[in-house]
Amino acid sequence: MATQSDKPIVLYTQSTPNGYPISVFLEELKEKYGGPDYEPVNMSIRDADIGKVHNQVKSPWFLEQINPNGRIPAITHNGFPVFETSAILAYLGQTFDKEHAFSRDPVSDPQGYSTELQWLFFTHGGIGPMQGQANHFNLYAPEKIPYAINRYLNETKRLYGVLESRLTGREWLLDTGYGIADIKGWSWVRFAPLVGLDLAEFPNVKAWIDRIEQRPAVQKGIQIPTPRDPPAQKK
Repeated sequence: MATQSDKPIVLYTQSTPNGYPISVFLEELKEKYGGPDYEPVNMSIRDADIGKVHNQVKSPWFLEQINPNGRIPAITHNGFPVFETSAILAYLGQTFDKEHAFSRDPVSDPQGYSTELQWLFFTHGGIGPMQGQANHFNLYAPEKIPYAINRYLNETKRLYGVLESRLTGREWLLDTGYGIADIKGWSWVRFAPLVGLDLAEFPNVKAWIDRIEQRPAVQKGIQIPTPRDPPAQKK
């Protein structure tokens, strides 16, 4: 069954590019507003644990009560479940970011809100899937398939080029400042070296990543999911 907690939010997570943004944003909210408080639950995402480990993303209780898609991250807020990274970020922003320090208000700032969604979806539907496939074929596939590696790596590089252009003359993706769109994109791009991408090719992106990494809440947030050893890059 789902975790019973005396804290308003339960975060089901793991140390992946999709898992980190939620704990980072929750830590940003805590630093800014003093809350909300939350309880992290580290989930197993290993297929070998299906049917064997209670906190596994394909466990019946998780599929039925938290996330029917069987993935992390997910949260419950006073029992209300939310899944998908970008949806969680948007929900937390609307619910807890009362001064809109990290998220835009769809009523008072509809264009800013739209811009925020555009860059959230850019990572959610572009960088995440493409870099995820590059990760798979470069690091985990049982055999090297050059076409697949090159296909996804080149598309990831193209998307990084879009970020590089956007960040020309800007510190953050939105002109209003650092926020959830940056957190979402950062969580994937920080893993670029794992697939052999050199951020020196993208100096604006590299500086953006460095700015985010220096934030105290970011450093706290990346320690919330149980750290895992990074996969060794295949030669």
